[in-house]
Amino acid sequence: MATLALASWATNLTYATLTPPVVDAAVKSIYNWAGCAIGGFSQPAPQIALNVSLHTGFSGPATSSILGLNDTSADAQVAAFVNGIASHVDDYDDTHLATIIHPSGVVASALLAVAETLSERDQRPVSGTEFLTAFVAGVEAELKLGLSVYPEHYDVGWHITSTTGSVGAAVAVGKLLGLDTEHLQHAIGIASTQVVGMQAFFGSMTKSFHIGRATQGGMLAALLARDGYTSSLTALEDKYGWLHVVSTRENASANFAQLGKSWEIESNTFKPYPCGIVMHPTIDGCIQLHNQALDEGKSISTDSIKRIDLRVNPEVLVLTGQIDPQTGLEGKFSIYYAAAVGLLYGAATPAQFTDQVVQNETVTSMRKLVNVTTDESVSEDEAYISVLFNDGSAMEKYIEHAIGSLENPLTVEDLKTKFIEQVSRQIGGEKAQKAYDAFINIGNMTDVGKLRMLFQD
Repeated sequence: MATLALASWATNLTYATLTPPVVDAAVKSIYNWAGCAIGGFSQPAPQIALNVSLHTGFSGPATSSILGLNDTSADAQVAAFVNGIASHVDDYDDTHLATIIHPSGVVASALLAVAETLSERDQRPVSGTEFLTAFVAGVEAELKLGLSVYPEHYDVGWHITSTTGSVGAAVAVGKLLGLDTEHLQHAIGIASTQVVGMQAFFGSMTKSFHIGRATQGGMLAALLARDGYTSSLTALEDKYGWLHVVSTRENASANFAQLGKSWEIESNTFKPYPCGIVMHPTIDGCIQLHNQALDEGKSISTDSIKRIDLRVNPEVLVLTGQIDPQTGLEGKFSIYYAAAVGLLYGAATPAQFTDQVVQNETVTSMRKLVNVTTDESVSEDEAYISVLFNDGSAMEKYIEHAIGSLENPLTVEDLKTKFIEQVSRQIGGEKAQKAYDAFINIGNMTDVGKLRMLFQD
């Protein structure tokens, strides 16, 4: 009984059962999410989503913050929706490599919106420990669910972050609201029937819409269940339930039996580059080759380079094989573009994934020199890069474990730098530092609903 097992575990989870590594991983995941949500608001997608929601009468009384806008609030549904979109639109968010799920965006966006509403409207403070416990419950729910159907569910074209994320958000919000096991089962069912997200939309604004919608759906599911809205108590494992409809294989019972015994959040990773994660080994290698070429006095240009050869895992072309990207969002899913900017700029930050850079003639010419060969013996965090110059010389680089992988993770200082750089562009350096201090100390707060007051006017 998978639905019962998940709901029962989440209902009984306490902060005392969270180990220090789990809490540390949760805090890092939350502040990485916050940096992405604030910095990502500079993209058109979350701004369009907010304007449409506010100007068409979809919103109610303002209770919850739009993180990327100073002193701007909306109702919980709109705030969760917009923050969810903003946190994912740059493709800079966290990644659970075993499932390719970006776990924090859906869960944290829903939780913060509800915590702020409880504080603002109900004068019911949510402590930092409550927030972290609910967050871990939601993340573990979506990741164990993802493991139960990966890779079959992903391989047929579902966007696994949003399809599992709505269930994770429902579990997290349900935990925060204090739902009992049966009500949480109903919440899981209501969330699971709102399955959303297909890979056809990667490289467009709609990819991040999946996250926003899953955030709304999971939050709404928990609120409906709290007030008696019914669903199926066997929504996941039923013959016509989530597990069997969206995948050709599942082993939820075995994975849910590990809840609280093995913690998936400890395997969460953080991106150094704002694009499809399977491109990261290539970018890592190309940046290193750029720096090496400069040290050796070699020119990196379309005039000096004859060809660029990549040998990568087959999944790279499946997910990021766009040959002729025309927008910054499309560039995030083009291995050809990624190699070109890594070599030309020696960097791959949000500044390199804009429409202007994607359409730059030099970048376009460079990516046309890129040739990709796939090899099943190459893992997803490996890459072989070879650059042949017109003078006959060559440079090669092998990346065994890309920066940001489990074996080569970003340091705490790396994560801070990433946060400050993203957030400073949107709200300024002084507020960025205040935001960083607020989010890294979230576990010590007596009312997370007041968190935005620590860095917004």
